[in-house]
Amino acid sequence: QVRLVESGGGRAQAGGSLRLSCAASGLFFSDYDIGWFRQAPGKEREFVAAITGNGVRTYYADSVKGRFTISRDNAERAVYLQMNSLRPEDTAVYYCASKFGTEVTLSSSYRAWGQGTQVTVSS
Repeated sequence: QVRLVESGGGRAQAGGSLRLSCAASGLFFSDYDIGWFRQAPGKEREFVAAITGNGVRTYYADSVKGRFTISRDNAERAVYLQMNSLRPEDTAVYYCASKFGTEVTLSSSYRAWGQGTQVTVSS
């Protein structure tokens, strides 16, 4: 079973950058597709990005495409989310999770959620 811990959140100015990390423990990390989701106050959790276990395929929400990049290092058991050109609407708690279902963008397809890391972007 995979356990995930997010880090790297913080405050940034609009147009700035942050890099989130998702550290995994457990066996066979490379077998797991990993996704990033976010949840802003009063809003539902939404899909941000996902990456397959071998790192070959990536998926992005339209709202972050071209600004965010997901990557992974299976030797380090980590998945990263590089966030550039940040906007105030990117403010949220960001979570990583391992995918077991078929629908990439649905939170119900994921389990082993981390505790989340807060990202705050000011204008």
